[in-house]
Amino acid sequence: MTGKQPLAYRQVVADVFRALDDETRRLILDELAAEDGRTLFDICTLLTMRHGIASTRQAISQHLAILEGAGLVTTQRRGRTKLHYFHPEPLAEITRRWPTPREGTH
Repeated sequence: MTGKQPLAYRQVVADVFRALDDETRRLILDELAAEDGRTLFDICTLLTMRHGIASTRQAISQHLAILEGAGLVTTQRRGRTKLHYFHPEPLAEITRRWPTPREGTH
């Protein structure tokens, strides 16, 4: 992408960077990337057991809302259960903007 970035693209990128600026949110994404379709209870349990993070369900729910707002998490309802899924496309948009150099070219 060259030239002026569309406003919507800039907002999405800003939201993604803000979402990734928090360690708990990065850990949530790590857990969802390892296995999608987790409930809020699953995520809270994993954060406590694997990472020693004892946040309230409300706090984790707020983190998930920020990740969802940035497009990094999508949700699906199955009855009364809400499942969370990692959505990597916003990260792919960022890497398309700053591609890594190919081997042998610097």
